[in-house]
Amino acid sequence: MIRNPVLPGFHPDPSIVRVGEDYYLATSTFEWYPGVRVHHSRDLVNWRPLGGILTERRLLDLSGVPDSGGVWAPDLTYHDGLFHLVYGVMDNYALGYKDIANYLITAPSIEGPWSDPVRLPGRGFDAALYHEDGRSWLLNMVFDSRPGRGFAGIELQALDGGKPELILPNRNISEGPHIYRIDGWYYLMAAEGGTGYEHRVSVLRSRSLSGPYEEDPAGPMLTSRHDPSLELQKAGHGCLVQTQTGEWYVAHLVARPYHNRRCVLGRETALQRVVWEDGWPRVAGGVPAVEVVPPALPAHPWPAAEDGTGLWPDWSTLRRPASPDWLSADDGGFTVQGGQSPYGLRTPSLVARRVTAQKCSLEAVLRFEPDSVHQSAGITAYYNSRNWHYLALTTEGLVLTTSDRGTRTEHLLGPAGPEVRLRVEFDGPVVRFNDGPELDATIVSDEHADEFVDGHVRAFGFTGAFVGFWVQDLAGEGCAARFEQISYGT
Repeated sequence: MIRNPVLPGFHPDPSIVRVGEDYYLATSTFEWYPGVRVHHSRDLVNWRPLGGILTERRLLDLSGVPDSGGVWAPDLTYHDGLFHLVYGVMDNYALGYKDIANYLITAPSIEGPWSDPVRLPGRGFDAALYHEDGRSWLLNMVFDSRPGRGFAGIELQALDGGKPELILPNRNISEGPHIYRIDGWYYLMAAEGGTGYEHRVSVLRSRSLSGPYEEDPAGPMLTSRHDPSLELQKAGHGCLVQTQTGEWYVAHLVARPYHNRRCVLGRETALQRVVWEDGWPRVAGGVPAVEVVPPALPAHPWPAAEDGTGLWPDWSTLRRPASPDWLSADDGGFTVQGGQSPYGLRTPSLVARRVTAQKCSLEAVLRFEPDSVHQSAGITAYYNSRNWHYLALTTEGLVLTTSDRGTRTEHLLGPAGPEVRLRVEFDGPVVRFNDGPELDATIVSDEHADEFVDGHVRAFGFTGAFVGFWVQDLAGEGCAARFEQISYGT
């Protein structure tokens, strides 16, 4: 069976494409490198991570982007022998504005090499390409930044010329648009209801690419909004794929909330079987299922991943790409040069991996000798720059710090030498560090990270929680920390 979520932990906004017998899933990465994480399957059951596509500043610059800014909703397609990747980079979403630029890159293989980015037209985000008869069209949600406005519908524009036209005008919150041509109909799939518990996938169709589009009379194709008892909540942002045997599936995001409706694991990727009824693609019951019948394809499990600490493909870095000037990895572990404070948005030194289960742990041996109060190194449970727990080796010994929406509290755990074993353990709503007190794991959740001030967004919570290794060198004195015997388990 397909067991959902197929990509556990922070893997939102899936875009799925089949090339021959190979299936690729691309997901959003926001302020984390490498940008646009990709997974590969040949049976829709077994998925292996391939790392990320945007690995260097030539393709992506995340310096200074806000929490949950950066790469939003990538779109991966294949046309005329090339992979096409469209992605938006959100530099600011404050006070009603959306400063986002959409880019296109291409490559003959999913491994690259990828072309230099081309800036695309468009007045919104969640952009996607539709290819037909040698031509390509750009779809995107239009955003109106004037006071009292906002989501203004979905726009279509031919990339080889022509003016943009609204094909779904005045539609409130229609995101993640995709178009498919099937049996003489153009099907428009869009996400609506925001990214939280009202999320849903809607499908419309037309005989003409430019519309008008009519909505499925049966209602949303997929949603969890009417049933809080469902294990998979927030179902939305769908993307269709047809197997080589003619079966249809939809990839979409979901979340698995804790008892307090907070989602520490973030928004994850799931798959549902699609059936065609009266000319409409539909999911049984219109709700996400934990277990789904797989397609009639040969099983294709992947070899077990090697037990190493290389950055590829499970580890990510925050706001700057992994490069030898601050980070090196080998079979023994990581060596990390210190960076900015936990609230810095340009050169933090944090290497981390996604939290993928309610019960999991990360541990390592730290070798580090701080010379001043400006230096620290340790292990963290991290959501964003304002919400984290951090056990650090400092000149005072082991200090456990919590930042809850920017308010810091500290616990001194005691003295420690230059070599110390560190451990962070998630146990449902509780997180523990070494022998420290039990702490609230749900402050590193999507819902807690969302902040609004006077009706305006202060911060979005789009990413899910991470565990990893953090080093600070606030005076730029050249300190480095070594992390060895690294182990992550669920």
